[in-house]
Amino acid sequence: MRAVVISAHGGPDVLKIEERPDPEPGPGEVRVRILAMALNHLDIWIRAGVPGVKYPLPIIPGCDGSGTIDKLGPGVTRLDVGAPVVLAPGLSCGVCDQCSRGDDHLCRYYGILGEHRDGTCADFVIVPKANVLPKPENLSFEEAAAIPLPFLTAWHMLIARANVRPGETVLVHAAGSSVSSAAIQIAAFRGARVIATAGSDEKLVRAAELGAESGINYTKQDFAEAVRRLTEKRGVDVIVDHIGQDTWAKNIQSLAKGGRLVICGNTSGREGITSLPHLFFKNLSLLGSTMGSRGELFEILRLTEREELFPVIHQVLPLGRIAEGHRLLEERRVFGRVVLVPW
Repeated sequence: MRAVVISAHGGPDVLKIEERPDPEPGPGEVRVRILAMALNHLDIWIRAGVPGVKYPLPIIPGCDGSGTIDKLGPGVTRLDVGAPVVLAPGLSCGVCDQCSRGDDHLCRYYGILGEHRDGTCADFVIVPKANVLPKPENLSFEEAAAIPLPFLTAWHMLIARANVRPGETVLVHAAGSSVSSAAIQIAAFRGARVIATAGSDEKLVRAAELGAESGINYTKQDFAEAVRRLTEKRGVDVIVDHIGQDTWAKNIQSLAKGGRLVICGNTSGREGITSLPHLFFKNLSLLGSTMGSRGELFEILRLTEREELFPVIHQVLPLGRIAEGHRLLEERRVFGRVVLVPW
């Protein structure tokens, strides 16, 4: 098979296309022929490297993918060769107490496709049976590949962690990112008022189409001052953030009493200085969130099948142009997902 392989950290030029033997599924595993895959910011971290984190190089990247079942490993039942599927990106042991409770994302051995084992940027990928989910019939393979990781992340942030309620006000940072474009839809679906930030007026127009009632161009105005004005000094109930250091202090300022800040990443830096009086006098909650359970992904896919939630695709490229896709993400020239199709 053909595969994109990262053998050393660096720029987009380290993404090499190689010929590899077709992988064989082991007991309880499934081989999926990949027909579409979507890029995530996680792919950039794995390619570029993160200080203090060791990735299992060489590795085939790719967290999200869709395709058809190509071969079943020993002991796999209730699945059919040729069936169209979408892949759950999270990997877990399946037998611990957390997995048994349905909290597989909290498994001690949790991992992600394309980060902890070979991923979807290839003709074939091997996954555990539990990671193969039926593709919604109304979605193309490209659309299906655009759903799992960002929607799962945003759903877990808003529903499981922040418990957003109808009538609340939610601030979603960096509306053009895949997680944020999903979060805008999910918050609006739950009946919340959404305020979105973005670095261009064009992205704010797109955010409004997804359900944002108000937009803040952070290159033109201070988002904390804008939130204060838009909420008549009250603040917002929930903030969805994956920027981290650059937004942290003003996030705390922007929360209403009883507000919740939920964060899933730190693209601008690892440190956040918190005013402790703000924290306890305003009864604030600071919530970390990573991924979500497979059960949550099933619910998300049902909502996409009912056309309550929609994948957001910026551009579709052949896999041979994966380096171009990485550059688009790094240069923030994307609204939603960059999806790759075979060669």
